[in-house]
Amino acid sequence: MPALTYSKQIISVKLMVDGLRNHLGEVTKIDKDFIDKLEALRTEVETLNSEQEKLKADLKAKTKALDDKMKALTESHSFARTRVKVDIPRENWKEFGISASR
Repeated sequence: MPALTYSKQIISVKLMVDGLRNHLGEVTKIDKDFIDKLEALRTEVETLNSEQEKLKADLKAKTKALDDKMKALTESHSFARTRVKVDIPRENWKEFGISASR
């Protein structure tokens, strides 16, 4: 069985906390202090999960921007290589980082 996603686990813990609060004193070895710590931990995890999701979205946007710029760079570089090969004698291609071999 696959592991729960972070959000599903957070929801599961929230339900557990609510149930424990509703039945305080009925579950052995579970007291208010334990429930409060569990709730605080869940809140902290929820905050970290939200921050991580935002970072993922930011990374996705940054990756798209990088891909777009790399495409433009590749196209410009290809155009420059073609122009060098047309306009510059083969023996001088090395100056442009172009191998003269076929």
